[in-house]
Amino acid sequence: PMNSESFRKISYNAIDQKNAELFVPMFTDLPKHVPFIGTHVWPTQGAIHSGLTNVVNVIPDNWPMGLHLAEGSIHAVQTPFAYLGYKTLRGMSKKPLKGMPEDSLFETGYYIDHELVENIERDTQARLKRIKSNKPLRILLPVGGAGAGLQIFKGMISFLLPYIKNNKVQLVINFGDHLNVFESLKKEIPEFDTLTEKVFDDYEQVKKMSSNMDSMTLGIYAIYHKDIFEAVYSTNLLMRSMDVLATKPSELSFYPIPKFFIKRVGGHEAYGAIHSSEMGDGTFECDTIEDIEK
Repeated sequence: PMNSESFRKISYNAIDQKNAELFVPMFTDLPKHVPFIGTHVWPTQGAIHSGLTNVVNVIPDNWPMGLHLAEGSIHAVQTPFAYLGYKTLRGMSKKPLKGMPEDSLFETGYYIDHELVENIERDTQARLKRIKSNKPLRILLPVGGAGAGLQIFKGMISFLLPYIKNNKVQLVINFGDHLNVFESLKKEIPEFDTLTEKVFDDYEQVKKMSSNMDSMTLGIYAIYHKDIFEAVYSTNLLMRSMDVLATKPSELSFYPIPKFFIKRVGGHEAYGAIHSSEMGDGTFECDTIEDIEK
């Protein structure tokens, strides 16, 4: 409720706008007309307060919220749903609002990393070829930034174990920087540790894996990095070689890979799964183990 409704109110945005004045000193040495792209609303608001005149506010969320507004910037959204919600400022105040002014809001499409876009056709053909060749289904399971969802991960792995042993499924888990989740799964699932190849704090090995996944023949691979960049970007590197991305419905972007959505963490994330399922590149949100097993 906090994520999906409280942050939706424009009154919440007013508090953030004032707090963002604290960021002004960070921008004092920048030319006032330099293009500035903020990938979160707080630095975007800080840039506006400092007097920058060419500021783009990149809004990833598909659920329109007052939280993301930075008055004076150009707002960029990914979907028609988000565009209409922000254009009308829908549900952001009990009092009538005029909506956003002209030229302050644009639907730009999805925010996708270059290497994923550049290789969409090639990677899709590889997935189709793997299906026709009856290769094991490769599933990438990123734990995510919050490290939440332990019981869902436990249920998924336990369900998939027979398929992994029979060479029907290959599971790659990116634990990010959450080693505690790996340790918990070791305790919860006795077989997990013995069946898993661990690639810990070895970014070069992850890059080798991602470029030649066919050489990786074991059933489960566990990835972990202390460095937050390596932890996050390992998912991008591995994604191209995967058949399915099993993930919570993120507030971020709509990656060009078939997606299986598990339970969200924040309420606002639900609208990412809705859009993806309507586009046909992802499932609806499976928020219980029973739904996942179906």
